[in-house]
Amino acid sequence: MSKQRTLKGSFSLFGKGLHTGLNLTATLNPAPENHGYLIQRIDLEGQPVIEAIAENVIDTSRGTVVAKGDVKCSTIEHCMAALYAMGIDNCLIQVNGPEIPILDGSSAVYVENIKRVGIVEQNAHKNEYVIKHKVEFVDEKSGSSIIILPDENFSITAMISFDSQFLNSQFATLDNMENFDKEIAAARTFVFVREIVPLLKAGLIKGGDLDNAIVIYEHQVSQEELDQMADYMKVEHRDATKLGYLNEKPLAWRNEPARHKLLDIIGDMALIGRPIRGRIIATRPGHTINNKFARQMRREIRKHDVQAPDYNCNSEPLIEVNRIRELLPHRYPMQLVDKVIEIGANYIVAIKNVTSNEPFFQGHFPQEPVMPGVLQVEALAQAGGLYILNSTEEPERHSTYFTRINDVKFRKKVVPGDTLIIRAELVGPLRHNLATMKGFIFVGETIVMEATFTAQIIKNK
Repeated sequence: MSKQRTLKGSFSLFGKGLHTGLNLTATLNPAPENHGYLIQRIDLEGQPVIEAIAENVIDTSRGTVVAKGDVKCSTIEHCMAALYAMGIDNCLIQVNGPEIPILDGSSAVYVENIKRVGIVEQNAHKNEYVIKHKVEFVDEKSGSSIIILPDENFSITAMISFDSQFLNSQFATLDNMENFDKEIAAARTFVFVREIVPLLKAGLIKGGDLDNAIVIYEHQVSQEELDQMADYMKVEHRDATKLGYLNEKPLAWRNEPARHKLLDIIGDMALIGRPIRGRIIATRPGHTINNKFARQMRREIRKHDVQAPDYNCNSEPLIEVNRIRELLPHRYPMQLVDKVIEIGANYIVAIKNVTSNEPFFQGHFPQEPVMPGVLQVEALAQAGGLYILNSTEEPERHSTYFTRINDVKFRKKVVPGDTLIIRAELVGPLRHNLATMKGFIFVGETIVMEATFTAQIIKNK
């Protein structure tokens, strides 16, 4: 299991706001474990904080806007994309205005500065959510859809389509977030001239110019109208009869718009609040459907907050039954762990196959066989004992004994034919030969019981 990460130091970025035109400063700071992404408005009384999660998004029409009460912050997606793609879990973002500066319309400056100040690993584990079945969101009106499928990593394919001679159909794929800095970070946002004119008239993009967006001129307007737009954006006048890209700086890639849409997806998925392992396929994405999908994912995660470990019955065990008998004193009928399939820095995953021949089924109950809850607790404790004794010198000379059992919950019956997947994790360091562990038992993807227990390691006489 990988560890959470934060910035090694702080850095500040200066620029104008796309919508307000204000001169703004955003400072990204290190943050403690399990902090997540928080945005602090340091220009307001009390310096209020907004949690950057999907439910706090109040507007997606011209970027992603989060708010808490009357306090809001706009244009957060490029900053969020850089943090998420660079593997940073915890960050405090301080900004002195109602939006984060647009910079060059990409995530490149964020990535450069994250690399410059460095990243530090923290003690807490990443709370990664693993996609185990297809999740889909479809917007019938717009034809947009986002699907996420099981995969070994977090990866994205974005497909865009516009009724435009300069930007018709494009796609972009990022198979590994480690390549974000080279393949996606520098992709700039884009806009059509037909969209700019009404926005300028409404005073909604006071900070827009050719330095922070790719501007596509595809439908001819009058020379006067184009000149007015050029004056407002403080750029040279152009010939209104010549269509195409208005920027002096050429496209970084032929599919730069599709790559930027992929960047926006990453920024909006950061608001799920947990790293995701799965493959996203997005068709005609935008901030609105991105946010709806992120909210759906948060609901999905709440339903399956604790996930069952992966279990491949064909894989060789890490600890097989004979080694278990060397580590534990338990024998028939009280040996309740068959094999260990995974051991991490602070956890263990073990298996118990429940058969109809278990001796306790004779009396519990003859007409409706159910595994006693106390034996499920015992199986969980034996898995925890294996974790501790496996790393103890002369384990055969030590035993583990319960000193406390708390918060035991039985959620579903365990019956003959079930395979118990047992996961026990240390909740704190081993002190005075006492270990406290949190454990879950699963059948398939379903939790059947959970408990917190403390055991003492004692040297045998």
